[in-house]
Amino acid sequence: MPLSSRRRLAVSTTLVAALAAGLAPAAPVFAATPAPASAAAPVRTASAAVPAPDMEGVSAALAAAMTNGAPGAMARYVGPGGVQSRTAGVQDRVSGAPMDIHSRFRIGSVSKTFSTVVLLQLVDEGKLELDASVNSLLPGLLPDDRITVRHLLTHRSGLSDYTDAMFNDTVPGFEAVRNRVFSYQELIDLSLSEPRTGEPGVSYRYSNANFVVVGMLIEKFTGRPVAEAYKKRIFKPLKLRDTSYVHPDTRIKGLHVRGYLHPDAAGDPLVDSTEQTVSWAQAAGAVISSPADLNTFTSALMRGRLLSPAMMEAMTTVTPTDTANTRFYGLGLRRYDLSCGTQVFGHTGTVQGFYTYTFATRDGRRALSAMANTSNHGAANTALGGTLEAAFCGKKPAPAASARTASPVNPALTSRPAERDLPERH
Repeated sequence: MPLSSRRRLAVSTTLVAALAAGLAPAAPVFAATPAPASAAAPVRTASAAVPAPDMEGVSAALAAAMTNGAPGAMARYVGPGGVQSRTAGVQDRVSGAPMDIHSRFRIGSVSKTFSTVVLLQLVDEGKLELDASVNSLLPGLLPDDRITVRHLLTHRSGLSDYTDAMFNDTVPGFEAVRNRVFSYQELIDLSLSEPRTGEPGVSYRYSNANFVVVGMLIEKFTGRPVAEAYKKRIFKPLKLRDTSYVHPDTRIKGLHVRGYLHPDAAGDPLVDSTEQTVSWAQAAGAVISSPADLNTFTSALMRGRLLSPAMMEAMTTVTPTDTANTRFYGLGLRRYDLSCGTQVFGHTGTVQGFYTYTFATRDGRRALSAMANTSNHGAANTALGGTLEAAFCGKKPAPAASARTASPVNPALTSRPAERDLPERH
């Protein structure tokens, strides 16, 4: 891919005719499954025309993320016509290296979907049950015997999110844990030191503490560290060569993007947050990946190559997380209902210095992954989310001349703030 001059904001395009580069995993573990019926908006029928991705709109969303504070951004789309990618800006503010679509980065809470897949494979194998009490599996861990494995995966346990207090002051909070190594129990104790957010199973409340417990369950029922479970069950079968879980190492090996954290005080310089243990998250957010690997993972998952039909149905059974009934959560999986009626499944990710989106259609035939190398600046996250509408819904009709604005992004893409995986001050 040609590179732009150093320190200039650039937008580059790559078009690959063959689909093999991003979608073909190793021999499937399970046969592909049809999409289950949804209790919410109807799924687009097979006969409906699939719109061509609006890659100009994708580029506009990346540019908007940069306008809102990201040094760089990129997106990679896979569909029936092949692979298309866009990059903008820089992945290293010091060297001026332009954003590279092959680079690795921290994917934050997208890790939750990886963790869910491993746990649901263990359910498939009969090692545990979704509706088992967590305390029956990890005796005495939690203060309420009613909290189940399903409650953890759907963020309905009532466990407080310890990151709210941990990162109340964004940069000092981050620096205090940048090189720290936590035990699972220490993180659970931080959560339990705060009031519960509700009764088990009653309401959705996003909490990283849920997936700390998921990590504990994975290690108990595999008898091995989470890193080995990821590698054996997902990374190797799908040949995800750029994906890793290196906790507690602080480095991102190979070609990678540097992440930049916005301080709380407006105008203060960005903080390079690339190197950290991510021990404060672990199974909730410490995976490293690349756009191509994320496309492969979400597509393979949606095609039923990682889980049984029963587990796929459980994972994709969702409930609303917003009053507009366009955003939903299943088991470690978000669903967004886009303006064109298309439903996409995947997850968002926030870790210091990185915003990530990775989503695919239910049949796995179309997938998008996008990243901006900043955080604690929600407008950049919201703008990056515009890549979903552009990629999956295609080009919007041109607005009437009187309704046009100076913004390059369709207002429908940025009308509501992005969902937050970590507390933010901007």
